[in-house]
Amino acid sequence: MKVRFAPSPTGRLHAGNARIAVLNWLMAKKAGGSFLLRLDDTDTERSTEEYAQSIQTDLKWLGLEWDEFAVQSHRMDRYELAAEKLKADGRLYPCYETSDELGLKRKIALQAGRPPIYDREALKLTPEDIAKYEAEGRQAHWRFKLEHKDIDWTDLVRGDVHFEGQHLTDPVLIREDGRPLYTLTSCVDDIELDVTHVLRGEDHVSNTAVQVQLFEALGGKVPEFAHISLMVGADGSGLSKRLGSLSLESLREEEGLEPMALNSYLARLGTPDPIEVRQTPEALTELFDIARFGRATPRFDPVELGHLNAKVLHDADFASIKSRLQDGFDEALWEVVRPNLEKLSDTQSWFDICRGAVTPDIADEDAEFLTLAAEKLPEGDWDQGTWKALTSLLKDETGRKGKQLFMPLRKALTGQQHGPELAQLLPVIGRERAEARLKGQTA
Repeated sequence: MKVRFAPSPTGRLHAGNARIAVLNWLMAKKAGGSFLLRLDDTDTERSTEEYAQSIQTDLKWLGLEWDEFAVQSHRMDRYELAAEKLKADGRLYPCYETSDELGLKRKIALQAGRPPIYDREALKLTPEDIAKYEAEGRQAHWRFKLEHKDIDWTDLVRGDVHFEGQHLTDPVLIREDGRPLYTLTSCVDDIELDVTHVLRGEDHVSNTAVQVQLFEALGGKVPEFAHISLMVGADGSGLSKRLGSLSLESLREEEGLEPMALNSYLARLGTPDPIEVRQTPEALTELFDIARFGRATPRFDPVELGHLNAKVLHDADFASIKSRLQDGFDEALWEVVRPNLEKLSDTQSWFDICRGAVTPDIADEDAEFLTLAAEKLPEGDWDQGTWKALTSLLKDETGRKGKQLFMPLRKALTGQQHGPELAQLLPVIGRERAEARLKGQTA
């Protein structure tokens, strides 16, 4: 099996693109197959090297390493050869209508209640007609002549799909400036690069009907198709890469998202199955089954993704996260704070509390109580039993209990009202800092 993820470098990847990439990668790896990254950059007006590099950066961040790499602008000679074959076989024909003329034809057809299908007037052109148009300076665009027959395939998501060729318009494959369009270049690449399965968005279904005939006309094997329902935002609106909506760059750099939170979310979104967090892309392959994806429109829920992000951090072991932590952040501190993290950036505040200086939050009415607590701090090595020993002694001596007992201690020791259990946190803070803070000193 070989699949391909084929983004156009005309914008940054967003969560919708990432979903297609994740599912393609999982499909390939589950089957022991190959994952091809192909940059569809024939739109020279909008494609940029910056976007091409950002796509690769985003995929590497997700951990989706590719087995093969291709760039369409490097393969222009292959598209020219394919076009010449189609011309020789009578399947690619020149048309000279301007965009305004085509627009008028479309408008007339719609007003008459007919589908806006190209009328094939160009097939009636005589050599004299063509010479006249070219003398006017018109350049031909080239259309693929569809056969008026049934087009059928069994989609891995949608099941049996049927189109009738006579109800489809002959697609333009080559523009007036000679630039090949996606419909042609994609088929040529899929054939020559041995792509066996095409998993993409449902917005390509009608395009697939055309490409089935194009694969056949080019002498290639028609791949298996899987068309996934398009993901929408939480408000039901579409995701636009050109507007930067939910871009991976933003999710990574501004939202502090963990890549495996997004991978885990996208691997199951659109199925009836519960989303399960995994720590590596490879671990997600056992959960993947293309047959589980339905046709309902899935919604991207940032709130749920945030919960998954916290779960990834809570489950992460120190070895996997160490390189991303501050110098001096040891395993003991990680084990204490990780159950309280929502984002990795949260570690900074807990590092400061346990390894830096904290100004204690002490109410006047608690000052005497906290001074007593400083005096009663146990000697020797501290462990998780130290907190219980201290609070039991203070309860007996002062009569304080519950929130009246625990909250002043927490606010003095951490400057916070919430956080990890102090039974775990106190040994990490250490006796010297604890004593100073209980006495009202910044330490």
